[in-house]
Amino acid sequence: MSDLNIVIAQINPTVGALRANTDGALAIMKEMEAAGKDLLVFPEMYIPGYPAQDLILEKHFVIDNLKMVNELAQASGEMLTLVGAIHYDGEDTYNGVAVLQHGKLLQWVHKSLLPTYDVFDEWRYFKPGRDNSPVPVVFRNGLELRLGIHVCEDLWDENIDYKICDILGEKGVDLFVNLSASPFVTNKYVERSRLIINKVQRFNKPYIYVNLVGGQDQLVFDGMSMVSDQHGKWVHICPQFEESICQITLPLEGDISSPKTLPMPSKEAQVFSGLVLGVRDYFRKTRHRKAVLGLSGGIDSAVTAAIAVDALGPENVLGIAMPSKYSSDHSVSDAKLLAENLGMEYLNVPIGNIFNGFQQTYTDVVDEPLSGLPEENLQARIRGNILMSFSNRDGSLLLTTGNKTEIALGYCTLYGDMSGGLAVISDIGKSMVYAIARYFNECRESNVIPENTITKEPSAELRENQVDPFDYEVVGPLVNAIIEEHSDMETLIKNGWDPDLVKELLHKVRINEYKRQQMPPGIRVSSKAFGIGRRMPIVNHYRQDN
Repeated sequence: MSDLNIVIAQINPTVGALRANTDGALAIMKEMEAAGKDLLVFPEMYIPGYPAQDLILEKHFVIDNLKMVNELAQASGEMLTLVGAIHYDGEDTYNGVAVLQHGKLLQWVHKSLLPTYDVFDEWRYFKPGRDNSPVPVVFRNGLELRLGIHVCEDLWDENIDYKICDILGEKGVDLFVNLSASPFVTNKYVERSRLIINKVQRFNKPYIYVNLVGGQDQLVFDGMSMVSDQHGKWVHICPQFEESICQITLPLEGDISSPKTLPMPSKEAQVFSGLVLGVRDYFRKTRHRKAVLGLSGGIDSAVTAAIAVDALGPENVLGIAMPSKYSSDHSVSDAKLLAENLGMEYLNVPIGNIFNGFQQTYTDVVDEPLSGLPEENLQARIRGNILMSFSNRDGSLLLTTGNKTEIALGYCTLYGDMSGGLAVISDIGKSMVYAIARYFNECRESNVIPENTITKEPSAELRENQVDPFDYEVVGPLVNAIIEEHSDMETLIKNGWDPDLVKELLHKVRINEYKRQQMPPGIRVSSKAFGIGRRMPIVNHYRQDN
């Protein structure tokens, strides 16, 4: 056997942009055909974008998607092209791979394992494929191979009896090819690589894995497409969070001279880059250009601002400080210094007069001003209205700044600090917020995020001498265990957590579901994010018994 000249198209489609996605594919096909390449592979569901959700229930959308596939087929030449799209056979709908060559659609390959956990709901839209067989192909140099084409979840079969790669391998394949749209979770690429190597070592065949890259609503796809030779050595690893057209020579026999090493970026680096990509694509794909957010001088708004500036450019981000009589001097000065360090626009809009006007109105009506929690929430809601007015002024998108720990426990105000269009850090806990702040400063070799913002005691500053009512070093990991690990009361207590604290936090998480279902979409970077990945009832009378 000779070497195979392959091309990995790790690119960033947009859901529903059938024409634009197809034009992008046509341009790549034309260039790589002219370059004499043998095989071009696009990601899963490239033509319709992923996840297309209930668009797939619209028949005209599916038909238009098939028209795009036919257009790609007609444009194909001697190079073999594999592209993910929706296949409708007149009766059933499949998550499919179109095999294109010589101006024809040679055949469809169907995804077999349809995920229904976490953010996935593919059984709602697709019928599983059960016709798994190697695909015989002939390349331009006369090389004949049997391809084991499969799709995303078909690789993740360790706990499933129906094992696609085993079926394909036992029928005889020369090369495995996986088209994927695997959303980002920290270090998920390590697990993908382990699964790939397991398949390679079992059958001693090379493996091509092509993953989607880009942001789509609440999801981020991290790329990190990989190619392994038949000995489990990495021939190529595409960059994380970047579009990349990778041209690779894959040896079908023998050893590669310089195998690649799997990169190991820090958790902070991955999360920061994932959030930047998520913000950038959310703005680009929704056709927003400018962002506005409140700057409190605290760590959450500082990290949100840093992400926004990195994603959109400082000229497109406006930070607004909104001090009240309870705001400390250092909060205003820290907010202003952050804006100066980031190069973003900054405004100071005191809320004292507005707040006093509200209080006078209440006094006129009920003979006394608001106090306690209503007074605190009033300040948050005044700030939310100010920020929304600036958003409406020029079409800027308002970014909320609440972190996952606070949102889990309901330490946030509806129509106040929860107002906005995108919840940037809603899937990272308070500890990770601090870690990203330090990472950001280390990367820039400067305290861009002021040191005082990182070291001072966190406070909402809605009353005199207020500090946040949590020890985040204790509460943060416990919230993660409850939300991300689904740990129950018995397990948490057995693991050493204080029983009273466990009961308190479980109660807070449960009763604040109504808030979370009204929050803006957030960007998912953990194994269990609020929003698309966690579906809990608002009315919920269940209690865990100890």
